[in-house]
Amino acid sequence: MTHRLLFVIGALDRGGTERHLVQLLPRLPRDRFRPMVYTLRRKGVLAPVLEAAGIPVIAPPTWFRRWPGPLGRRGLLLFLSMVRLIWLMVTLRPAVVHFFLPEAYIIGGLCTLVAGCRRRVMSRRSLNVYQAKRPWAARIERWLHGRMAAVLGNAAAVMTELRAEGVAEDRLCLLYNGVDLSAYSASPARDGDSLNMVIVANLIPYKGHADLLDALGGIRGQLPDGWTLHCVGRDDGHGEALRARATTLGIERNIRWLGECDDVPAILGRADLGILCSHQEGFANSILEGMAAGLAMVVTDVGGNREAVVDGATGLVVPPRDPTALGAAILDLARDPDRRAAMGAAARDRAQENFSMDACVAGYVRLYDGLID
Repeated sequence: MTHRLLFVIGALDRGGTERHLVQLLPRLPRDRFRPMVYTLRRKGVLAPVLEAAGIPVIAPPTWFRRWPGPLGRRGLLLFLSMVRLIWLMVTLRPAVVHFFLPEAYIIGGLCTLVAGCRRRVMSRRSLNVYQAKRPWAARIERWLHGRMAAVLGNAAAVMTELRAEGVAEDRLCLLYNGVDLSAYSASPARDGDSLNMVIVANLIPYKGHADLLDALGGIRGQLPDGWTLHCVGRDDGHGEALRARATTLGIERNIRWLGECDDVPAILGRADLGILCSHQEGFANSILEGMAAGLAMVVTDVGGNREAVVDGATGLVVPPRDPTALGAAILDLARDPDRRAAMGAAARDRAQENFSMDACVAGYVRLYDGLID
């Protein structure tokens, strides 16, 4: 017997959680599960990947977004999305409804109460810093926690916060992200005469791009001639300020702003050093992707970053919001290509042994089987 699984998310745009779903859902065994996705706002650019794999992605019709009304377009869209989601739940009766990201958790969680869906799962994939600006959301989430069949965290730091929010221990589950190593070459094509660095993160202030530019500006005279930093990620409105900062620091010619990219494995395969300098994280897919590509990683000590990167063995872990420490770590590895290569090889081995996509999928299968049986 196959069981229908309904996944709820805001939209399938490019981001760590969205890429996680796109990799996970096609790998769930089809003889046991029939996954489908409901997006609250729009399908998003990654939706065709799931649809090509035979996984339906349902979103509000585009004309909803043009509907006039006193509540405003966004408010009315979300209201109509809720109505359609409730109808979908009532008619399809999914065995499990799984929410990803806070918006989907609050809206989708409330909808399941109306529709009578009992097997509810929430995935928290970041620290709860966002709740400070939305205390009303924090209160709703805490109320919903007690009505979930399972609450997932993707890092020990996330699990600690969920416990503090009152989630019962028997409903908590730690499930690390997984990475598909087959997408990354075990023998990347790198140019030993240059230093090619890469950061994969959308241009959002908390991702720490400004810290990275400051760090590179401070050590630019000590880096190899022709060094480059490739910035991969969607511009969420912070790009213009970052480009101006690079110009002020005199490093604008060394920075490549690549935007959203479909060929991230190829970009990582040509890099020498991976960086993630966030102020907050859950458990970053981009770190695992860099490790899978055989990159030594320089990361900040937030969220699950230290769980992924073993300081001194597979990369270097530095304090967040500290451009001086970040620059020193980058310079340390820039000057020692042999150490950098050894760390990269160890990083790939660690990704394979501890964070494989197969292990990740198996964890989800055990979860769903346990809820349904």
